[in-house]
Amino acid sequence: MAVSSPSSSTEFATVSDLRDFDTKSGNRLERILFNHRRWVMLVCALITVILAWAALGLRLNASFSKTIPTNHPYVVNFLNLEKDLKGLSNVVRLTVAVTDQGDIFSKSYIETLRQLNDEVYALPGVDRSFMKSLWMPAVRWIASTEEGYEGGPVMPSDYDGSEASLKTLAENVRRSGEIGQLVAPNLRSSVIYVPLLEKNPENGAQLDYGKLSQQLEVLRSKYEAKGVKVHITGFAKVMGDLIDGLQAVLTFFAIAVLITAVILYYFTRCVRSTALVLVCTLIAVVWLLGLLPLLHYELNPYSILIPFLVFAIGVSHGAQKMNGIMQDIGRGTHKLVAARYTFRRLFMAGAAALLADVVGFAVLSFVDIPIIRELATIASIGVGILIFTNLALLPVLLSYTGVSPVAAQRSMRENDVIELAADARHPLWRFLDLFTRRKYALIAIVTSAALGIAGYIVSLNLKIGDLDTGAPELRVDSRYNRDNAFVIGNYTASSDVFVVMVKTAPGRCAEYDTLLKLDTLDWKLRQMVEVEGTSSFAGLTRRAAAGMNEGSLKWYELVRTQGLINASASRAPRELFNETCDLLALHAYLHDHKAETLSALVVSVEAFARENDTADTKFLLAAGNAGIEAATNIVVRDSNLKMLLGVYAAVIVLCAVAFRSWRAVVCAVLPLVLTSVLAEALMVMLGIGVKVSTLPVIALGVGIGVDYALYVLSVTVGWLKQGESLSRAYYRALLFTGRVVIFTGITLSLGVFTWYFSPIKFQADMGVLLTFMFIWNMLGALILTPALARFLLPGAAGRDA
Repeated sequence: MAVSSPSSSTEFATVSDLRDFDTKSGNRLERILFNHRRWVMLVCALITVILAWAALGLRLNASFSKTIPTNHPYVVNFLNLEKDLKGLSNVVRLTVAVTDQGDIFSKSYIETLRQLNDEVYALPGVDRSFMKSLWMPAVRWIASTEEGYEGGPVMPSDYDGSEASLKTLAENVRRSGEIGQLVAPNLRSSVIYVPLLEKNPENGAQLDYGKLSQQLEVLRSKYEAKGVKVHITGFAKVMGDLIDGLQAVLTFFAIAVLITAVILYYFTRCVRSTALVLVCTLIAVVWLLGLLPLLHYELNPYSILIPFLVFAIGVSHGAQKMNGIMQDIGRGTHKLVAARYTFRRLFMAGAAALLADVVGFAVLSFVDIPIIRELATIASIGVGILIFTNLALLPVLLSYTGVSPVAAQRSMRENDVIELAADARHPLWRFLDLFTRRKYALIAIVTSAALGIAGYIVSLNLKIGDLDTGAPELRVDSRYNRDNAFVIGNYTASSDVFVVMVKTAPGRCAEYDTLLKLDTLDWKLRQMVEVEGTSSFAGLTRRAAAGMNEGSLKWYELVRTQGLINASASRAPRELFNETCDLLALHAYLHDHKAETLSALVVSVEAFARENDTADTKFLLAAGNAGIEAATNIVVRDSNLKMLLGVYAAVIVLCAVAFRSWRAVVCAVLPLVLTSVLAEALMVMLGIGVKVSTLPVIALGVGIGVDYALYVLSVTVGWLKQGESLSRAYYRALLFTGRVVIFTGITLSLGVFTWYFSPIKFQADMGVLLTFMFIWNMLGALILTPALARFLLPGAAGRDA
């Protein structure tokens, strides 16, 4: 797969008459494509029609199970015990607040809550057995009276809306222990706690998060019209809002196509070739979207951006092919011969670049999170399709249509200045040519090294995980994050729950020694500033002991009497221990789910587990949405370096195969390394953490960025081998492929920068990072690559004329 030399020998002689061209010339692939052009177009048209039809069946959805690292020990622990831990991870909370000056104990509020509770109960995907609210019989109160323990459902069985029944309800709420969890301490709101089933147990159908979110929004509007305020939080609502926000992605895609078309036309001044580049690239997108349902894939909020990246990459390579054909036609070469010449010159370099992209995306599979592996597969398929549509099909189509004669002549007028003296060239080319000279090459290298060192020092502060409260995937002022802020500000039991599981021998979870350890951990976690409150069977036993003794705080202790402990267990809620009494659950309600919060909790619990685990009692991490996110952060942290090393290893191997020179590999790869380091520094400065949504960005930037260097170096090296000076070789590369590199860098940057205005924050973050990486990769290829070549490539030094 050696890079073809852009020679001007007889292999690429000007041929204006097809009778003078040897149709048997070129390699076998070229002969197959161009000697059977009609069949190639017919097959491609047929495939496009079939896959366009298949694309109509593509679904946009999300999956909770795909966003978690299912092989991490924490998640394995949770999944092994999931049947006893229902409703601890994928949960929606509807917080229903009064809007007047009263509290929730009014006839109108309680009736509105009942109606909303009943409608939510009937929604598809709700795990009804574990749903909780003031109207659910599973929510109970317990009290100690002179006649012993008494208890029952919080909602009185004879509730009729009268003042007496409302008073009874209020008393039951105060005795239930739910204040701060299901009921706000200020008594102005209450929660409908809705656990969800990822799959329908009857038919196995996956929960449609987009549809569920829409149904919740309908209920929100309906009941807010009745005088309450409804705040909705939880993974399903985040995914639903993301899916709704993705409608904007279609707008951004259309804007990107428009920007690309305008810049491409300005670059070529040729309508037909501009249209063909866009059409071929859109064909690749259609093929990708059509293949996904056939391969049983869905688009999700993370992979929805892949079709745009495929389009952007395809335009980049298509513009290179179009530019080559345009220049040959401008010299007087027949359009079919020009297409074949360009195919010979650039197919291998383009294939190497696209294979680097494919491998770069595929390396994301190192990350043991299903949604990222799925993204890697979809992206690899999409870029792989471009190898055919934009490197082969486009030249075939251009061999029929050719380009505008006026555009071809204009291209040649620009190219004919190759013989001009250096000081007569275009100012931009004169500036870039400076970096082929020793002095300026040294300046570029030293400056790059300084930037790299500074960027590396800043990047040491790069954080893993979320750095913001609420849902960082959405804007800070989004409806969801305002709802989440309300919950955090009004409840001790926040929506960020970290659950420690305590596994014991069957029937022994309520033994005093076990509860003493649980109580110690409970107390330890409550002392942490990151924890707002806790809930455990040990804490319940303490409250029961005080209740049995007239509420005296002197008895707020973990009693040793097993009979009293067993009496508490008979009335304890099932979320604190399971039916076989071999599992306890300690719930820690966190202030937020920032990376530092989760890390501090993990360190504390793991240290406690090491000191207190025995053969019969094991403290296991972790359940709850915060526990799952802690495991995700660990996987992301461990995968980050491995992924980067994998991407660079793949790029180095492909560059080595393409150039067959370690010196050329260094010239191509070092600019990419600098961009990666500076991108991580930028993430620190912008407050962006490394997480599921941002982890792929660095790999994408490296994979796409290597295209620039491959196209510039392939031409430069070819002319150096023919005896040209580095200055003239680089100048020829600028005229032939460098112009398109600049076009591509600008086009890609403008296209992804539009994402900054997306309502989806992680898309905006990706837009900023990719814009930065595209620009710096372009500058690296145009400035640092020739500077490195000045000292590394054979024959580059000493011939500056």
